[in-house]
Amino acid sequence: MKLLAGEPGWTVKADVIVIGSGVAGLTAALNLRAHNLSVLLVTKAKIDEGSTKWAQGGIAAALGPGDSPEDHKRDTLIAGAGICDVPAVNVLVTEGPEAVRKLIAHGAEFDKSETGEIALTREGGHLRNRILHAGGDATGAEVSRALLAAVQQDRGIEIIENALAIDVLKGKSGGVCGVTLHVIGAGSIDGIGRALSKSVVIATGGLGQVYSQTTNPAVSTGDGVALALRAGAEIEDVEFIQFHPTVLWRDETNKGQQPLISEAVRGEGAILLNDKGERFMLGVHPQADLAPRDIVAKEIFKQMKEHNTPHVWLDATKVMDFKERFPTIYQSCLDNGIDPTSQLIPVSPASHYASGGVKVDYNGETRIKNLYACGETACTGAHGANRLASNSLLEGLVFGTRIAESIAKNLGETEEPVITEEKIFLMDPAIKMPLQLAMSKGAGVLRSEKSLQDTLAILEQLGTHQSSSPRIESWEVSNLYQLALAIVKAALTRTETRGSHWRSDFPDQSDNWRKHIIQSVDLNGVWSLREEGVK
Repeated sequence: MKLLAGEPGWTVKADVIVIGSGVAGLTAALNLRAHNLSVLLVTKAKIDEGSTKWAQGGIAAALGPGDSPEDHKRDTLIAGAGICDVPAVNVLVTEGPEAVRKLIAHGAEFDKSETGEIALTREGGHLRNRILHAGGDATGAEVSRALLAAVQQDRGIEIIENALAIDVLKGKSGGVCGVTLHVIGAGSIDGIGRALSKSVVIATGGLGQVYSQTTNPAVSTGDGVALALRAGAEIEDVEFIQFHPTVLWRDETNKGQQPLISEAVRGEGAILLNDKGERFMLGVHPQADLAPRDIVAKEIFKQMKEHNTPHVWLDATKVMDFKERFPTIYQSCLDNGIDPTSQLIPVSPASHYASGGVKVDYNGETRIKNLYACGETACTGAHGANRLASNSLLEGLVFGTRIAESIAKNLGETEEPVITEEKIFLMDPAIKMPLQLAMSKGAGVLRSEKSLQDTLAILEQLGTHQSSSPRIESWEVSNLYQLALAIVKAALTRTETRGSHWRSDFPDQSDNWRKHIIQSVDLNGVWSLREEGVK
C-alpha cells in the first residue's frame, strides 16, 4: 500500500536515512557516525520537537548500590504482565547502564545528591531507586539537548527539518532503498522528493494523536508505524496503549497535548483522592499510589465512573520543595490556574505510550530487508503489556546503539527504486476529530466487544471519506486511520484483561493469551492477523 503523493522533484543520498530526532533516532545517528557512515537525519518538524523533550520521569538503569540488572528485569517483567519477551528485557537491562554512561559522555547532566553522586529516585513499579533525573522534571529536555549538540557538531550528519516521510522506496531485491519525503521551506529540496540510502531507520515516536486526549505532541501521528505497515512490515501488540494515569484535566473537549503530572510527584509523596477526599489506592495494590500505571489508570477510571466525575484529585501539597523539584509541572499547573503547593490538582488518564509498534528483532530489524525501527515506533517485546516507568528513554538508547552495530555489519549497496503495483489511497482530513473521539470513547482505558465493534463501525464509515489532494493533513490522518483500525482489531481479538488492555466483558487475565497479536497489510490493503507465543 502507498499514500497518494506527487512525483518527486529532487533526490538526495546518504549511507543511512534516520527518520526522527528523538532519543532513539539521535542515538542511532551518532552511533552510525562512529562507523564512518554518512547519515541523513529527517525530522517532521523542528529538530528539537517530538516526545523526548517532554519526558518528565527520567531514565531507569541499574546504577545504584544494591541494584542490579536482574532486579531491574524483575520489575520490568512484573509490569509487563506476562507478555514481555525475556531476551529483549535482558538486552535492555544489561546494556542499559553502559548506554546511560555513553549518554553522560555526550554531555548529558543529571541531578546530583548532596555528596555529588547522581541522585537516583523511585517511580511506580520500581522496587529500588534507579531513576536518573535532570532539572527535576526536565529529563527528556536534557537528553535531547545533549544528543542534539553532538549531532549538530557532526558534519557527517545532514539534517532536513519539516520533512514528512510518506512511504518507503524499494529496489529490485525487494529491500528498502530510501523514502519519499515532503519537505517545507528547504529551498532546492522543497516539496516532494526522494532520499536514497542503503538502510532506513524509523524512529518517529508514538501514535498518541489517535486519541482525542493525549500527552503526546501534535507531531505524534504514528507516521513511522503506518509507513512500515504499508511497506510490508509487521506490527505487534498495538492493543497495549498505556494511558498515563495522572494528566492535568482541563475540560472534556480538550484536544492535542495535555500536561503530564509525572509519577515522580507521587514518588515524592503526593496521593490520589476521589471526589469524597478518600485515598482510593490503599488496598488496591501493595504499592498503593505507586502501583504500575495500568493499575492506577484503571482505578482512577473506576472512581470517575462511580462518582460520575470527569477526574480525580492529586494532593501534592505536602511534597517538599515542589516548585524546585518539579518546575515544569509547577508552571503548567499555574498556567491552568492551579497552585499545586496549596491546591489539589485535577487529574485523569490520557493516552501516553504505545507499548506495541513495528515488530523488530533484538537488533531493531524488521522483516523487510534494510528497514529498521527503534524507540516508541518499534516493538522489541521488552515492554510487554505495560511499559515500566522510565524504561522508554532507556530503550531508545540501547536499541538505537544496537541498530547502528547491525547496519555497520550488514550494509549493502544502494539500489535504484523500482515502481510497484499496489493500492494507493488517501483519507480526508475532516475525519480526524471524529476518529479521535471515537477511539477515546470506545477503545480507550475501558473496552468491551460492544464499544470496540461500535468504534470499528465508525472507522469503516469514516474510511469512505477519501481525498484526492495530497497534503500533510491528509497523509497524517491516513496514518492515524490505519493505526486506529489496527488497535481496534487487536483489542477485539484479545479477549482478556492484561496490562494496559482492559476488557470489561473479559475482566480476568487468561493463560491462553500469553502471546502476541501480530498484524500486516498486503499490497492491496488486505489485513492479516496472527498470534505468536511469548519468548
